[in-house]
Amino acid sequence: MDLDVVNMFVIAGGTLAIPILAFVASFLLWPSALIRIYYWYWRRTLGMQVRYVHHEDYQFCYSFRGRPGHKPSILMLHGFSAHKDMWLSVVKFLPKNLHLVCVDMPGHEGTTRSSLDDLSIDGQVKRIHQFVECLKLNKKPFHLVGTSMGGQVAGVYAAYYPSDVSSLCLVCPAGLQYSTDNQFVQRLKELQDSAAVEKIPLIPSTPEEMSEMLQLCSYVRFKVPQQILQGLVDVRIPHNNFYRKLFLEIVSEKSRYSLHQNMDKIKVPTQIIWGKQDQVLDVSGADMLAKSIANCQVELLENCGHSVVMERPRKTAKLIIDFLASVHNTDNKKLD
Repeated sequence: MDLDVVNMFVIAGGTLAIPILAFVASFLLWPSALIRIYYWYWRRTLGMQVRYVHHEDYQFCYSFRGRPGHKPSILMLHGFSAHKDMWLSVVKFLPKNLHLVCVDMPGHEGTTRSSLDDLSIDGQVKRIHQFVECLKLNKKPFHLVGTSMGGQVAGVYAAYYPSDVSSLCLVCPAGLQYSTDNQFVQRLKELQDSAAVEKIPLIPSTPEEMSEMLQLCSYVRFKVPQQILQGLVDVRIPHNNFYRKLFLEIVSEKSRYSLHQNMDKIKVPTQIIWGKQDQVLDVSGADMLAKSIANCQVELLENCGHSVVMERPRKTAKLIIDFLASVHNTDNKKLD
């Protein structure tokens, strides 16, 4: 989400001075409202509609475009502390005749946030299965896409519910066990040992921490004004306690390596997309997955970090389209 908002200000920089000042002033005064307007505008432009569906007393919020047809529907799962609209940059480059569904993960945005909810990866997989059944999305096997935490959930989902999924795309997924920890993971373990949960790098609470997070997640270096960083932080702060609870749950012993423990159970054709310069989750994870999943192809992106969806949306969309065409024996032209 945050990189997408930064891009919004970059685009605004090409307009006249007075509108820019009004735009920035509005952001500083009402950052949350302005960001909602921004995403509403792009959803409307791209033809994405927002809907709600309920499983008993639990509410799922999702956006969609198109209707189920002879081609597989595509379900997209976002990463930690993001929301369904993070996929809009990719949706922009996907064919309009595909049925797309982007759901807010448990506790995020418009989906129910409950203190009683199981936020482990297994718990999230079960919730997504409830969502799938509510929409009857598994009436015909669908293509499942997930990034980071959403990639971990997607991979485990494919292992648990193989008949639901026709094919799978994992974008720099979490949940793998590496022989050597990278610098980011080492830092996280130090924070856990010292119980300094207030300093988790992916949960910024100051403009400086927001800037560090953007640099951690992206290969591209953005020069973002202090006021805008403050606005981005202000939007996130009300949710930070939930993010901390969720983060501690997904790095717990129960969830930390759940994709690794289930990757050999994934039997559907699988595509792995990873940024070569990912500082959050090491790109060597792609090779681990490729060795364990029988029908697997790997795409490594040069000059790209962890935020693949934000940094390389056109390339990501093309890779997904090409993969679907190859797996389902469909002419690329039919996907246009």
